[in-house]
Amino acid sequence: MKKLTEDNAARSAAILIFITFVLRCLIAGYTGLGIGESYYFRGALNFDLSYFDQPPLFFWLSGISVKIFGLNNFGLRFPAVLLFAGTSWLMFLVTRKLFTAKAGFWAVATMNLSAVFTVAIACWFQPDAPLMFFWMLATYYIVQLMVDPGAEKSEATRYSRRTWLLWLAVGVSMGFATLSKYHVLFLFAGVFMFVVTNKSQRHWLRHPGPYLAVLITIIMASPVLLWNAQNGWVSFVFQGSRAGASGEHFKLHFDWFFRSIGGQAAFLLPWIWIPIVRQLYISYKLRKQLLAYSFTFWMAILPLVFFTVVTLWSNLQFHFHWQAPGYMMLFIPLGFGIDRCLSTTGKGTVLTRRWLNFSVYFTLITIGVLGTHMVTGFWQWYGPKWMVYHFHGDNNDPTIQGVDYTDIKTRFDKEGWTNNPNIFTGTPRWWLTGKVDWALKGTKDITVFNNDPRNLAFMVEPKKLVGKDAIIISDQEQLDVNADAKPFFDSVTQLPDIDIVRSGRVEYKLQVFYGKNFHLPAAKRMDLPLYRQLVGLPPFGN
Repeated sequence: MKKLTEDNAARSAAILIFITFVLRCLIAGYTGLGIGESYYFRGALNFDLSYFDQPPLFFWLSGISVKIFGLNNFGLRFPAVLLFAGTSWLMFLVTRKLFTAKAGFWAVATMNLSAVFTVAIACWFQPDAPLMFFWMLATYYIVQLMVDPGAEKSEATRYSRRTWLLWLAVGVSMGFATLSKYHVLFLFAGVFMFVVTNKSQRHWLRHPGPYLAVLITIIMASPVLLWNAQNGWVSFVFQGSRAGASGEHFKLHFDWFFRSIGGQAAFLLPWIWIPIVRQLYISYKLRKQLLAYSFTFWMAILPLVFFTVVTLWSNLQFHFHWQAPGYMMLFIPLGFGIDRCLSTTGKGTVLTRRWLNFSVYFTLITIGVLGTHMVTGFWQWYGPKWMVYHFHGDNNDPTIQGVDYTDIKTRFDKEGWTNNPNIFTGTPRWWLTGKVDWALKGTKDITVFNNDPRNLAFMVEPKKLVGKDAIIISDQEQLDVNADAKPFFDSVTQLPDIDIVRSGRVEYKLQVFYGKNFHLPAAKRMDLPLYRQLVGLPPFGN
């Protein structure tokens, strides 16, 4: 590799982005869908104004993509891969404007070495890829307005045609970000805090531009607002409840809090997380000396603090990626810090080069090994299954969740269930219903026999299933089948299990039940959304 300079940094960044784009296309096409992706899949086939737990943009994009590339893993994931390539290029452009072109290259490089960004956000069928892209796109325009050396500083230029066009672009970008994920609230709040805490920026509070951008954003968010208005604001209620206290009595859970911090470090990779957190401190310390640091600090701090502090009373489980927009902004000063270290001579330069080399090798080797294992299951000795068993007590290999359960489709075809119009399918869990639905490629009506069906409650009208039989698939949940599924049928009979096979080895077993004659239960079950829909009520609400 040639020595990195201000002149060749853009070309180097573009080459890096292209190489990672090609590699991610391979990952997207040849690895199975995870639990979340499988659950979201039905939404890509059912166009709607919005959806239960997420805004609609990533559903819409993948819905278009599968029409082009086919209903397969690559078709669902291609928009994420493409958008992250765009996010990486925007990262370079923003960092170049705030610092230097070389800093921009290193910001892109380190972001692509971070585990949560380089695979989960960049490859998977999730709402995060469009959020990150349009967050960075809005940031790119905001930087030109407020932070860039060429920003409009005189009263005359603040009302120039260019300024109005930039605010228009900010509004459109934020509008698309709002259609991507509700995290966009922290983008609004971060820009506001940057403006009010910097005297040189407060003139924007009197300028019509920001208010025009907000108005455009609200107009573009109208599909989300309209869908929620039609469905009892259920999406906002659901997401808001996740930040609330669990149970009747407020209690602090420091174990959840430290689990969140540890999980964030693991998701970013600890040796990247520590320098990133250090950049947060540096940005805070230098926020009054350099406008670029103030900007990155306020754009990063709010999602980081909110989604970490809230774990003191709310069990967010393993959603360690919710802080990702904040961490993304800190790659900007991290890139500048790396550039400064490499531009000098001494021990710091040597350590920085070794750190970068280690990060490159670790990320490439880890992705290669785990990706290969996920597809083939070759790592049987002291592998993921052994680790989970010894540290968590579970006897299942966690990577099996990233395998497409094609054995379900094989069984359906063998039994003649696939082409039988009088048979639908369901499970006692929303995530398992997603895996079943993806295995069958959406060819069968689905339902969830549980009080938490989430978006799947809106995908099929239960009344049209009355009188049909059902194949109920369970993951060691016999009690739940008896309690929540059996009341809807004349009889429920257990059939032989479905073996989930990887490379000729049975790695997982799913239980199968046959339900005869789906109907309204005799006993009232208002706790189940499925029951509520059968009696003519919305699935959620009082």
